[in-house]
Amino acid sequence: MDTNHILEGYRVLDITQHIAGPTVTRLMAEMGAEVIKVEMLPYGDPTRTAQFRRDKRSGLNVQHNRGKKSLCLDVKSDQGKKILRELIKECDVFLENYAPGVVGRLGLDWETVRALNPKIIMCSISAFGQTGPLASLPGFDYIAQAYAGVTDMIGEPDGAPSIPQLALGDVGTGVHATCAIGYALLHRERTGKGQHLDISLLDCYFHSHEANVQLYSGTDGKVVPQRGGSHHYALVPAGVFRSKEGYILIIANMERHWDNLCGAIGRQDLVTEERFTDPKTRMRAKDEIIAIIEQWLQEQVSDDAAIKILQEAHVPVAPVLSVSEAMEHPHLVERGTVRTITDRVLGDFQIPGNPLRYSEFPEPLPLDAPFLGEHNKEVLTEILSYGDEDVAAMENDDILRQRSY
Repeated sequence: MDTNHILEGYRVLDITQHIAGPTVTRLMAEMGAEVIKVEMLPYGDPTRTAQFRRDKRSGLNVQHNRGKKSLCLDVKSDQGKKILRELIKECDVFLENYAPGVVGRLGLDWETVRALNPKIIMCSISAFGQTGPLASLPGFDYIAQAYAGVTDMIGEPDGAPSIPQLALGDVGTGVHATCAIGYALLHRERTGKGQHLDISLLDCYFHSHEANVQLYSGTDGKVVPQRGGSHHYALVPAGVFRSKEGYILIIANMERHWDNLCGAIGRQDLVTEERFTDPKTRMRAKDEIIAIIEQWLQEQVSDDAAIKILQEAHVPVAPVLSVSEAMEHPHLVERGTVRTITDRVLGDFQIPGNPLRYSEFPEPLPLDAPFLGEHNKEVLTEILSYGDEDVAAMENDDILRQRSY
C-alpha cells in the first residue's frame, strides 16, 4: 500500500512544550504521523510568545509545530482528564516532557496509561530522568549540559566556561527520543507490547562525550579532558585558525591529512622533521604548528583561495560561516538543509530542514502549524465521537479555547 510517508497511520498524543518534546513530534509529523498536540489553557505552548512574532504569531512555534493538530484543553478539569484518558486509548504513542510526577497528578502515570492501552508507547522526556537523586529538580538544556561535564569543555582554557547559542541538548534529546520510539514501535509490531521510555537531557548530553570519559577512566585520571578554546586540547592541528579575512577550521591530525597539509602549504619538510613525526610530538609543538599554519593562511590571496588549495589536497577544511552565511550556502540550499516554508500568517521564511531522509519518501510533506485550539472540534468529534453540542458546552465552560494565531 502506498503511503505519503513512513509513519502514516500512526497517531501520537503530544502534551509536550518548549523544544525537546516538540522536536520529537515535529520529526514524527514530518514523517507522516498524526500528531495531536494538547496545549494547556490559557495560552498554550510557551513558544507561542517567542520571537520572532507578527500579528501575535510566533516563528519559533511555527517551526517546531508544523503538521500537528492543536487541542487547547483545561487538562486539570475532570472533563479535561477524561478526554486525555480517552485519547490514550486511540493513540500509538504518548509523549510528555514535564517534571517526573506531573503527569501522574493528571492521572496519566505509566501504570494508568498501560492499563488504558497496553499497546501504547509512552515516552517521558525530562532534564534528569525519572529516577535518581536529581529527578525531581527542574531543569533546562543548559542545566543538564552543566551536570554532564559538557559546559566545562567549552571556552578558553584560562577563562570561564561558555554556553553554545543553540539548543544542542533539547534537539539532540528529541532525536534520541524519536529513535527510541521508532524501535519501541518495531518491538510492538513483533510482540504486541507497549512500553515506557525514560529519556533525559542529562543522559543524552553525557552520551555526546566521544572520547573524554574513556580517556579519563582508561588512564586512571592521567589524561584530564579540558577546555581547548579555539583548538582541541588533545589533537593538533584541529581547530579554528586566524586567516587573511576571518577564520578557517582545519582538522589534519590523521597522518595522511597531516602529510597533505604540509604539502599544500609548501612545508613538506615538516613531515620528516623529528618534532612533528607523530601526534604526541606534534602536541608538544602545538603553538608552533598553529603559528606556521596561520602565517600561511594570512599570506594567501583570500580565504576562498586558501580553502580551495586545502580542499584540492584533501585536507578537511571549512570556512567558519555565520548563521546568515550558512543559510545562503548553495550546498545547504540544494539539499534542503535550510528550507523556505510558507505560513498562513508569517508568510515565507526559512527554517532548518528535516535531516532524516528516506529514498522512498524524497519529498517533504506540505505542513501547516496549527492555530491555538484549531482542531478542538475535529479531534473531539472525529476521534472521540463527541457531538457538536458537547464541544460547544465545553467551550462555554472554558474547558476548550481557540485563537486564530
